[in-house]
Order: sequence, then C-alpha cells, then structure tokens
Amino acid sequence: MARGRKVPRRDCFAAGVLRAPLSIKPGKRMVNPFTFLQEVRAEANKVTWPTRRETMITTGLVILMVLFASLFFVVVDSALRFLVGLLLRFGQ
Repeated sequence: MARGRKVPRRDCFAAGVLRAPLSIKPGKRMVNPFTFLQEVRAEANKVTWPTRRETMITTGLVILMVLFASLFFVVVDSALRFLVGLLLRFGQ
C-alpha cells in the first residue's frame, strides 16, 4: 500500500528476474516477421508525435539550459580556483 492506495503489480519483474512482457505468452514464439512489423506499425500509430513547433521550442529550451548550466559551472569553477589559490598562497 502506498499512501492508502493499492500499488499496481509489476508483472515484468519477479524476484529480480526479467520475464517476458504480458503480450507474449510463455512458450509462444514469434515466427512471422511480417506480423511483427504490422504490430510495430500499429503501436507507432498510437504515439502522439510532437509538432514541429513543439520540437523547436523544446530544442531551444534544452540549448538555453545547457548554456546556463555551462555558465554556472564556469563561475563556480573560477570561484573555487580562486579560493584554492588564496589558501595555497596563505600557506607560504
């Protein structure tokens, strides 16, 4: 129980051993690649793909976050280098 509600059972894992997904029955083998490709295509059609605008916005935000993170780490690295330099000069 998690916060008073029932936790969903994870059928893919049993005592740390990975089992086959529920869609594949034990002992059943997939022998027809054409059927497999049809199922893959059907699953891909269920996916909600992002629009071009959403992709561009997300890409821009990722690039912006990378720039901010890199600037942050440059500043922190410079400050630490300065502090370590002061400590080492103080010991002379």
